[in-house]
Amino acid sequence: MAHTHRPLLPKSERALDQLKYEVAEDLGLEEKIAREGWGNMTTREVGAIGGHMVRRLIKRAEADLAHDSQTES
Repeated sequence: MAHTHRPLLPKSERALDQLKYEVAEDLGLEEKIAREGWGNMTTREVGAIGGHMVRRLIKRAEADLAHDSQTES
């Protein structure tokens, strides 16, 4: 059974999709995706993209939190 993961905030779907493609490009996978599609990516490739996406999102959240704490002082 295939699971469909939807963002909690529908407005974020476009930004997450853009991030996914940015990470794929950084990992040198954009040509394979264009040629073969997402459905033919290996588990390792998809996992790498997802892992890098999470790292970037955490980094952004940490930066936002740091910025918020500076503006509250």
